[in-house]
Amino acid sequence: MTTTDEPIARLTRWLRQRPNSIEFWELVVTDERLVCCYVGQSYRSMLLRADMGERERATVADAPIEDLESLADQNFSVSLEALESIRHVEGTRFRRARLELEWTESDGDPTGYDGDLTLVSTSAAESQRDVVADLADDPRLKDVTIDLADHRWSLR
Repeated sequence: MTTTDEPIARLTRWLRQRPNSIEFWELVVTDERLVCCYVGQSYRSMLLRADMGERERATVADAPIEDLESLADQNFSVSLEALESIRHVEGTRFRRARLELEWTESDGDPTGYDGDLTLVSTSAAESQRDVVADLADDPRLKDVTIDLADHRWSLR
């Protein structure tokens, strides 16, 4: 972990759907790495569902970049050299936006996600298509495939 990271972008209010729960995530892209910050979870049951990540989101927003990985055991970072692609699929009236990340996972530092992480926007999230589009123009991410896509309707 370095202390010279300069933030490039923040991707906020994302979630990961699990079989029995929903995990909330915040992402920070710096000039050296992508930091994935776990900010809480909720149950999928309608009776138990709540967005439990608000306080932790504020903690991530206020924390120095070098402290982000240590805020939770689930947090991890991926160097920009290992990051292969970022794909943003714009949401529709019936589907939420999706963010797909892929990276080359090294043997010495396994993240536990097998080199990919797919997140869905929360209902309170604003479109972050412009943020991802700005990443495509950043020369520090020239080796990362950045794709902006729209949902396609299947005619089958």
